[in-house]
Amino acid sequence: MALKNAFYAQSGGVTAVINASAAGVIEAARRNKDKIGKVYAGRNGIIGALTEDLIDTDGDSAEAIAALRHTPSGGFGSCRYKLKGIEQNRREYERLIEVFKAHDIGYFFYNGGGDSADTCLKISQISDTLGYPIQAVHVPKTVDNDLPITDCCPGFGSVAKYIAVSTREASFDVASMCKTSTKVFILEVMGRHAGWIAAAGGLASSKDCEIPIVILFPEVSFDKAKFLAKVDDCVKKFGYCSVVVSEGVKGEDDKFLADQGLRDAFGHAQLGGVAPVVAGIIKDGLGLKYHWGVADYLQRAARHIASKTDVEQAYAMGQAAVEYALAGHNAVMPTIDRESNSPYRWKVGMAQLADVANVEKMMPAEYISEDGFGITEACREYLAPLIEGEDYPPYKDGLPDYVRLKNVAVNKKLSGFEV
Repeated sequence: MALKNAFYAQSGGVTAVINASAAGVIEAARRNKDKIGKVYAGRNGIIGALTEDLIDTDGDSAEAIAALRHTPSGGFGSCRYKLKGIEQNRREYERLIEVFKAHDIGYFFYNGGGDSADTCLKISQISDTLGYPIQAVHVPKTVDNDLPITDCCPGFGSVAKYIAVSTREASFDVASMCKTSTKVFILEVMGRHAGWIAAAGGLASSKDCEIPIVILFPEVSFDKAKFLAKVDDCVKKFGYCSVVVSEGVKGEDDKFLADQGLRDAFGHAQLGGVAPVVAGIIKDGLGLKYHWGVADYLQRAARHIASKTDVEQAYAMGQAAVEYALAGHNAVMPTIDRESNSPYRWKVGMAQLADVANVEKMMPAEYISEDGFGITEACREYLAPLIEGEDYPPYKDGLPDYVRLKNVAVNKKLSGFEV
């Protein structure tokens, strides 16, 4: 009997280490050539499956696939596209089966966050609903760190490291200028509903390097009076202050401070721009000179300063996904299970996708300081191991030497399909 091929795709916002997961999937499949045929990648995520725009990963050498481990962003292209339920759009699922049949695909690996877990769960149900045998395994990824069950999410550790380092470096800059110039620096970071990335800014201050940092979490309603009092106190005590603000901070009216009424492809509020809002509040309320910056894509693309822990975990999740599929599992997701903080130890676990899809993991209350503007020691113990270690990419002519895959197209066998 002919071997079944595998389909792999990347979904949602890319990260510094999502390609490490891709390398984990592809290399694990290549080591199991007696069980898995080819690995096809979807060009631009699930859209590649719907439009039969497949990439033959055999078109790239072992060296190129290995180089994905140190290359940021999505090597095969990603997308923001959420499948509707089979009752709402049966034709999309019928189309997926047509493509899977045409290319003998029996394994489906979807690398993404919460919405991607939902898509993967729906694909896993094709076997029962439409009678086509497919094993779907979700490969976790999200800089937001908001997937449940897994201790942390691949992509987060590297963003956390970038934000912690950037907050410390920018704070040194402000401290050196505060006597006659800028008193407050505001750094806007990602995080729609969960404040994990903002929390990482708190790591910039330590016992041997104290820095006045005020963190604004999505989990804590923004209180202007309390915030201004906190900033004013920091400036009077230290001469300056750094503010790390999550894009998803809400006012007491439960509206995003940065919501301009725009929506993304998933229907979520298109955020961004909270830093100047906060800066305006500081200017009007305290009259202090400020600067603000937005980490934006920089925080999730910064492979040059990725966490070694994060890289290793991302690769392990891709590898485990293949192993679970070969063991007969369907509708599951490999997880990172923490065994101890000091020394930091973790192992690979497994979660059911039904328990993962459409569930967001927020910052626990015990991780946020009593005044709502900082992190606790418990949070520090959780975060610290995730940013540990350096895994520098190779450099050429002073720049990171990242790989660009050939991404050889697979010949189409079906008629076109519009998405």
